[in-house]
Amino acid sequence: RDPPGVLRESGFGVEFPNYIVDVQKDENGEYKEAIQFQCLERGGVRVFEGINFMSRNPVMTDQEVTAMHGRAEKAGMYPYGASPEQMHTVARRDANAPALDNSWQRMWKFIGVDKLLELLTESIEDGGR
Repeated sequence: RDPPGVLRESGFGVEFPNYIVDVQKDENGEYKEAIQFQCLERGGVRVFEGINFMSRNPVMTDQEVTAMHGRAEKAGMYPYGASPEQMHTVARRDANAPALDNSWQRMWKFIGVDKLLELLTESIEDGGR
């Protein structure tokens, strides 16, 4: 039911629109990069906004990241946190690393946080859809 360029995403117990702001394709026409913007309002108040720079390359060059910042700026996203000073890079985990099983995860499962998040996802309004 959403217009083209909008995907629904759920997380943290809520569903929200994920606006596709920019995409880049490789020489074969396959998507290689995307810039996403999430914004969630309740009662006329913005309660969440997020910006994602996504790439199929596990490691991006400084030039590639700088180009993404330039496209985000051109799209008017800097006031929402897309400038280099406002963003951070999420460290990638090695694909061959063993599965995570630490004390925090075991505690969350023991007290049922995973089940609570599933329940919240099912019961909270879905972002205005």
